Amino acid sequence: MTEVLWNVRLLDLDAVLAIERRAVTVKDGRVAAIDAAEGEVPAGARDLGGATVLPGLIDAHCHVLSTTERSPDFGPPPLLHGEAPRPAALAHYVLAAAGARIVRSGFTTVRDVGSFDDEASALKLAVDLGIAPGPRILTCGRIVSATSPGGVIFGSMYREADGPWEMRKAVREQIRRGADYIKFMATGARSVVAEDPEPPQMTLEEMAAIVDEAHRLGRRVAAHAEGLAGTRWAIDAGADTIEHGLALHRDRALLDAMASRGMVLVPTLSTFHDLAARFASDFAPPLVEQAKRQLEESLATVTAARAAGVVLALGYDSGPPGASANELLRLAEAGLSPIEALRAATVGGAAALGRPDLGRISIGGPADLVVIEGRPDEDLAILTRPPSIIEVMRSGVAVVG
Repeated sequence: MTEVLWNVRLLDLDAVLAIERRAVTVKDGRVAAIDAAEGEVPAGARDLGGATVLPGLIDAHCHVLSTTERSPDFGPPPLLHGEAPRPAALAHYVLAAAGARIVRSGFTTVRDVGSFDDEASALKLAVDLGIAPGPRILTCGRIVSATSPGGVIFGSMYREADGPWEMRKAVREQIRRGADYIKFMATGARSVVAEDPEPPQMTLEEMAAIVDEAHRLGRRVAAHAEGLAGTRWAIDAGADTIEHGLALHRDRALLDAMASRGMVLVPTLSTFHDLAARFASDFAPPLVEQAKRQLEESLATVTAARAAGVVLALGYDSGPPGASANELLRLAEAGLSPIEALRAATVGGAAALGRPDLGRISIGGPADLVVIEGRPDEDLAILTRPPSIIEVMRSGVAVVG
C-alpha cells in the first residue's frame, strides 16, 4: 500500500533544519521517497496544508507497567474497601490501554527499563502480533542487581546475583527471556529508603562481567547509576548508556570519556520532580529531601553533559502512559533548545537503543512519522496537547488519523 503525505514541513533533526513543502511517500511500511511538493496535488495524495512532520519519538527510559499508582487520570479507579477483588487478568487490559496511549502520543518506540512479571514482554508480543496497538518495545527482561534491599520492594522486576559468574548467568537468563538489551544496577535506587544511591552496588569486576557477557552475545547495556563512584565504574566497565547519571557534573573527565566513546546519557529529569514535589506525599520524607538535592544535581549534569558533547536521550521514567512529551519540557528547563530536546527524543534515543534506523526520516527507513499542527521546534508544548497530533504512523500503519 502506498500513501503520499503532500505539502508538509519536514523536520530533519540530523541536519537540524525544517524543509517546507515536502511530499513524503510511504510504501510497505517504509519511507519510499521524499520529494518537493510542487504543482497540483497528485491523485490519492493527502494535502496536509504545511503541517509539520517529524520522526516517531523515542522514550529511552520507560517502565511498561499495569500498576497505576503514579499515573493520574489513567487506568481503573482505585479499589474501595468492601469492593470485590479484581481479577489478575485485568492487568492485561491496563497494559493494552497503556500501549495505545503511548503510541497515540507520538512515541512510536519505547525502551522498557524494567517491569513486573515480564509485563513488557507480554505487551511487546501483543503489539508485534498485531493484537493490540502500541509502540515498538525493546525490553531488558529483568534488571540485573546485586542482592539488595531494593529486591524486596521490586521483586519480579529484578534478577539478583552476586559474583562475576553469577552475573554472567543472569545476563544469559535475560537473553533467554527475549531481552533486547541488558540493564544493571550500578548503584542503589533513590526510591528505596534502605539503599544509599551514592556508593556502587556491585563491584567493578561484576559490572565488567555483565558488560562483557552482554556485548559478546550482541546486546547493549544500560546502567542505572546515581552516585559518582558507581557511575564511574559503569563507564569503566563499558556500559552503553548511563541512566539518570545525576552526579556526572562532579567529574567532567567522565563526561569527556562518555563523549569520546559515544556513550549516551538518559537524564530522566521528570522522575526527580516526581519524588521532590509531584508525588512527594507518597514517599518517605528522607527520600523527598534527597530527591530535591538530586534534582539540582541532575540539572547541573545536563548542562555539563551538553557542554561536553555527550549524546542525550529522552527518558520520561514517569506516568501516566502517553505523557512522555512532558520530559521535553524538563529538558528545555535544563537549558536545551527546542531542537536539542527533540533531538534527544529522536536521534539521541536511537543512539541509546543502538537503532540508527529509528529517530529519523530517511528513504528506506521505517515509516515512523508524527504529523503535528504547528511547529514543535518552536513550541515543544504542542506535543503535550493531543488535539495537535494529526496523525501518527508506526511502520507505515496509522494509529492516529
